[in-house]
Amino acid sequence: MKKIFLTVSLCALFAAGAMAQGMKGGIKAGLNLSNITGDVEGTSMRTAFHVGGFLNFSFSDALSLQPELLYNSVGAKMSEFYEEEEVEVEVEGTQVLNYLSIPINLIYSFGNFNVQAGPQVSFLMSAKQKADFMGISLDVDNKEAFKSLDLGLNLGLGASFGKLHASARYFIGLTDVPDAEGDFSAKNSNIQLSLGYTLFGE
Repeated sequence: MKKIFLTVSLCALFAAGAMAQGMKGGIKAGLNLSNITGDVEGTSMRTAFHVGGFLNFSFSDALSLQPELLYNSVGAKMSEFYEEEEVEVEVEGTQVLNYLSIPINLIYSFGNFNVQAGPQVSFLMSAKQKADFMGISLDVDNKEAFKSLDLGLNLGLGASFGKLHASARYFIGLTDVPDAEGDFSAKNSNIQLSLGYTLFGE
């Protein structure tokens, strides 16, 4: 599935370059509201960020394809309870997952507004688990516990006012991110709120 996903994404990008009537590019950044969903308990939304750039290939006034390159920080907050000498102790922590993400979205515009959808491939750059336990703070590198590649889909809405752009997307993870065998399922999900600015092009 990973090979098919990557092949389709690359074919779409090369086709856009060949067929595009115009190209523009710029920078973007914004807020991530992420979580890890599936066979997990005690997780809640983590607030983080993304930053990077984009290219936009126009096929017509309404249709375009937009690949992006983003530094993307996601993960989840976690809370677990343990029995310690007949006393229940809550351990609160955060799983931080930092990716280099490449979303490729097809954008359909109507007036100043648009809808967008497309695949995203992400390469894991770092992973850390942070926790507070009985006054002790822990910060552990656990990159080896996660797969190096994450695949998913983006669905979103956007608006464009001259060189300024805004978008809201929901990322649906398709990959079980823990590097473990068995039927255990845990996938990234992310609400991404972005502002962008066109630096060059039409």
